[in-house]
Amino acid sequence: MNVIFTCGGTGGHINPAISVAKLLKERIPESRILFIGAEDGMENKLVPREGFDLETLKISNFQRKLTPAAAWHNFTTACHMAGSMAKARAIIRDFRPDVIVGTGGYASYPALHMGAKLGVPTAVHESNAVPGLTTRMVAKDVDAVLVSFADSRDHYPHPEKVTVTGTPVRSEFLYGDRTQARRAMGLVDEPLIVSAWGSLGAREMNKKIARFMVLEAADGRFHHVHATGSYGWRWMPDYVREQGLDLAAHPNLDMREYIFDMPNLLAAADLIICRAGAATISEVCASGTPCIMIPSPNVTDNHQEKNARVLEAHGAAVVIRENECDGDSLYEAAKALLNDPQRLKEMRLAARRLAVVDAAEQILAVIRRLGA
Repeated sequence: MNVIFTCGGTGGHINPAISVAKLLKERIPESRILFIGAEDGMENKLVPREGFDLETLKISNFQRKLTPAAAWHNFTTACHMAGSMAKARAIIRDFRPDVIVGTGGYASYPALHMGAKLGVPTAVHESNAVPGLTTRMVAKDVDAVLVSFADSRDHYPHPEKVTVTGTPVRSEFLYGDRTQARRAMGLVDEPLIVSAWGSLGAREMNKKIARFMVLEAADGRFHHVHATGSYGWRWMPDYVREQGLDLAAHPNLDMREYIFDMPNLLAAADLIICRAGAATISEVCASGTPCIMIPSPNVTDNHQEKNARVLEAHGAAVVIRENECDGDSLYEAAKALLNDPQRLKEMRLAARRLAVVDAAEQILAVIRRLGA
């Protein structure tokens, strides 16, 4: 079986495709797999590292501003798109895929659109609760639409095409051992809070967490691991000191640039405070971690809040808008949850009910059906 995976931009688009591609290679070793992404996307690092071939297209996004600069940017984008369509057609004709699967990002549009036009079976996977622009543009033409949540079905013009598959996550998130993870961290009874805003970090939210940590230091009951992100790491340690907090004197407050062992931390955690990107949503559900979600206000179509509201509606998350909280109110919200063991238990169960543990298997089943 020849399969093209097309994706780009963020790990939330790329990692699910890699998970399915690895499973496909495991189940059908003779399969040929090709990725198509953007010239300057994260896929250029992630895909080759996993041993898959990658072709790239010149891709840029459209801007919605009505300024001369935005108009010129959009004209350039249109020119890039015309060239990308031609290159996608050539790649498809040369590779001769049995199926093309897109998992999001602007980079996935040319191959999905051209594949459908050429009569190749196509599928698009949307990990967000509501369809992004690329998914909306191809949903009518592809043969199958794969979504993470049953609640998402109503957002598509042809519900009969929609299959709920979930979003693939690393197995470590699904099968973490809480007792072992807490023992490894030296935790006994103290609640563990984890917080992170993504690989770059969000300046305003990091400032709020700084105040949160000052309050924690005075309280002394909680263990807290916070990831500042690469930008936050440049200034946040100094900022916290300026707020009168000496982290060296409080070993229960652990500030890091990144969290590399997130599956183990979530297995041990009593609460995570985080954004509501699709990848984060999937990891929180897979690990069954109670969460306070503060959606990023700086994303297209406010999709992070829509993601978070799905979890909230099922009792798996508390959702707070960024402009409606500060360090003090966020700390009070966290304390209220951590002082309510029954609610934490209910949130864990609700999150796990939303998780699809065999998402990669389900997506592979669709690929095999389309390619038969």
